[in-house]
Amino acid sequence: MDSRSEPDGSSVVALRRPARSAVLTYDDGPTPGVTDRLLPLLAEAGATGTFFVLLTRVRPHLGLLHEVLAAGHEIGLHGPDHRRLTTLPPRTMPARFRDAKAELEDLAGVPVRWSRPPYGAQGRDSWRAARTAGLMPVLWSVTCRDWEALEQDEYLAELRARDPAGCVVLMHDGFADERDGVDDGPAPDLDRIALTRGVLDVVAAAGLTGRSLGSALDDAEPEHAPWLEELGDPS
Repeated sequence: MDSRSEPDGSSVVALRRPARSAVLTYDDGPTPGVTDRLLPLLAEAGATGTFFVLLTRVRPHLGLLHEVLAAGHEIGLHGPDHRRLTTLPPRTMPARFRDAKAELEDLAGVPVRWSRPPYGAQGRDSWRAARTAGLMPVLWSVTCRDWEALEQDEYLAELRARDPAGCVVLMHDGFADERDGVDDGPAPDLDRIALTRGVLDVVAAAGLTGRSLGSALDDAEPEHAPWLEELGDPS
């Protein structure tokens, strides 16, 4: 894919207004006991989501990945593991994205068009490698901060403080650890199912639907912004 006409770091961060939905995204899964419990909750709300998966989690839980797809959700590539891309040798980026995309598509049996860098950390080399591999980086405009230990209401504070129309909401259905090449300490003790229920309630109260990115783009245009680690996190 030719990305020469795009500014470096250009990534999807939201939907352009007017938008009739909020985009629900999940990182670091699939995770038994979490991802499978989210599926009926989302179905009950008539919502879909985009699940950015790790190959380290997909390989041992391939059946769960197919459950996600069968339920009408979409998947994106979070990475072969959860290592921060900006700490890896730039020369490894092209093969990393090319090979991971090919493996995920082979395992899932569907095309993959979105990627999200672990920790939201991408540099020019990783961004260019993603685009060359045919992947569009997707970051976010609202985060639930659900990798932290907070009071339950605090996870929804950022979403409640703004109009959720067109927002790309970051949540997690897993927590990366040594299996994924990282050590980020203990996972926070929170009810991820209750968190999604809270997000769905906020979205519904605004008269919106929670949708996957691909579904939301059926009647909305993506909003892009430059997102590179050296520019700082624009969220």
